[in-house]
Amino acid sequence: MDELIIGSHVSFTKQTGLLGSIKEAVSYKANTFMFYTGAPQNTSRASIDLEITAYAHTALEEENIDPQNIIVHAPYIINLANPANFDFNTSFLKKEIERVEMLGMTKLVLHPGSHVGIGVDKGIENIINALNTVIDAKTRVDILLETMAGKGTECGKTLEEISKIINGVKHKEKIKVCLDTCHLSDAGYDLNKFDELLQEFDKKIGLEKIACIHINDSLNERGSHKDRHANFGFGKIGFETLLKIVYHPKLKKVPKILETPYITKTEETKEKVYPPYLFEIEMIKKKKWDKDLPQKIRKFYK
Repeated sequence: MDELIIGSHVSFTKQTGLLGSIKEAVSYKANTFMFYTGAPQNTSRASIDLEITAYAHTALEEENIDPQNIIVHAPYIINLANPANFDFNTSFLKKEIERVEMLGMTKLVLHPGSHVGIGVDKGIENIINALNTVIDAKTRVDILLETMAGKGTECGKTLEEISKIINGVKHKEKIKVCLDTCHLSDAGYDLNKFDELLQEFDKKIGLEKIACIHINDSLNERGSHKDRHANFGFGKIGFETLLKIVYHPKLKKVPKILETPYITKTEETKEKVYPPYLFEIEMIKKKKWDKDLPQKIRKFYK
C-alpha cells in the first residue's frame, strides 16, 4: 500500500534554512512540506546557504522525505496578470526559480495573478506572455498554477482558465497544477462530486498535470469567492468530503499540503498562535474527525 504523502506549510528562516523546515515538518509527523523562500508579501530575500542546504539534503534522506514531493510557494506579490511592472514580475519570478533550483527542489506553486480590471482574457494573455518570458528549455523547476477562489479579479478560478494558460505556454511540459480544495469550493465546484470534477479536469487539462493538492476546508459556502480557509473538517466542505479527496486512488502519488489556520490561544481571543498540523495529520491518518481538536491543541502547546 502506498504511503500517504502529507505535510503542511512550514517556516523557512535565514538562520536554519531548509534544515529548520525539515525539523518542523518532522515534528508534525509529516513526510513532505511546503515553504516560502522569504516573506510572501515583499521582495526581501536572504541568500541561500549552500552548506546548510547540503546538510538538509542529508537530513531529508535520513527522514525518508523525497525532495520531489516538497513544495515551494512563490510570493503573492508576483502578479503576472497585471501589465504594470511586467519586468519586475518576470525578473522576480526568475530569481525565485533560481532559489528553488539552488535548494534542490522541483515544484513551485504560483498564483496565476489578478487582472486588476482589464478583463480575464487580457489577464490570461499577460500570464502566458510572462511565463513564456520566464520559462525556457533549461528551466529545471515545474510551475504549479494554483486553482483560485475567484476573489476580486483573480484569474485561474475555473479549469477553463487554467487550461487556457497552460495551452498558451511554449514549454507547457513545465507547467503543472496545484488544486486547492478551499479555492475550488469557493469558486463554485461541488467537492461532493469530486469524481466528476476529476473527469472534467482530465478532459480539459489531464490528470497527469496535478502535482500538488492544498487540502483546506472553507469558512464559506460553495461559490462565495471569499478564500477563507478553515481547519480540516471544521468548515463548509466537511471532513468526509476532504478525506475522500486525500485518499482518492487516482491521486496517491500527489503531495497533500495543509494550509489550515493556526488555533487561537483561547476560545475568546482572536490571536492565532498554535499550529494544528500535528493533530490534523494524525486525524487524517486515523480517518476519524475529532470535534475536540482545538482544545487538544491548546492543551498540548500550553
